[in-house]
Amino acid sequence: MSNLTDIGNLMHLYMDQIQAGEGTDAPEFLITATAKKLTKSGGRNWVPVIVKETGEDQYEVIGNSFIYAVVEEAGLEKVWCIIADPSDESVELTKVLAGEVTPKINLTTATRDDIKAALQYLIEKPGTDLKSVKLLIATDRIDEAPRQYWKTLEPITKLKCGITTGKKLNALKEVFYLTPEPMPEVIEDSTTLNTLTARELRDMAKKRGIPGYSKKKKDELVKLLS
Repeated sequence: MSNLTDIGNLMHLYMDQIQAGEGTDAPEFLITATAKKLTKSGGRNWVPVIVKETGEDQYEVIGNSFIYAVVEEAGLEKVWCIIADPSDESVELTKVLAGEVTPKINLTTATRDDIKAALQYLIEKPGTDLKSVKLLIATDRIDEAPRQYWKTLEPITKLKCGITTGKKLNALKEVFYLTPEPMPEVIEDSTTLNTLTARELRDMAKKRGIPGYSKKKKDELVKLLS
């Protein structure tokens, strides 16, 4: 059985000790063609599979899943692996480093440069739903918005930056996540108020003791509170 001293070590493990994990979505052609090349080259995978220990002499692939699939297709008995720290943070980092998962940035605290780079990545992806989005306009409007209070990405659809509901908004979830700050009880900035729902605005008006708020529409509530 491996122990903490095995973490970071290169080990030659039997394939029947390893579970595939989430597997790979690589085309079958790439897997079979690479497997033939691996066999002809002596059967040693010079790029190791990354695994974590799940039990006594039992492992699960957490990175380089394509290589594991190739070795399996080649019918090899053993595969070279690196044993990784099994923590959730290490598993996530391994998948990112292996190029199997897209890293995400915190939109709550992201810099303008971070936002621009993330949007540019999405806009330039083949088959993207964001190809019509103007990079600099979207970057500036998102950067200047009160995103520190956002609980979802929905307020972006109100910034008039070319990103609306549906596929365009969902595309942003590939690179952004949020850790919102508590909403202050008193907000007078109209830009921030416009990102809130009518119900949230009414609750805010109620807490501030403003009369006649219950029948007001959203734009009226914004003017009332600002």
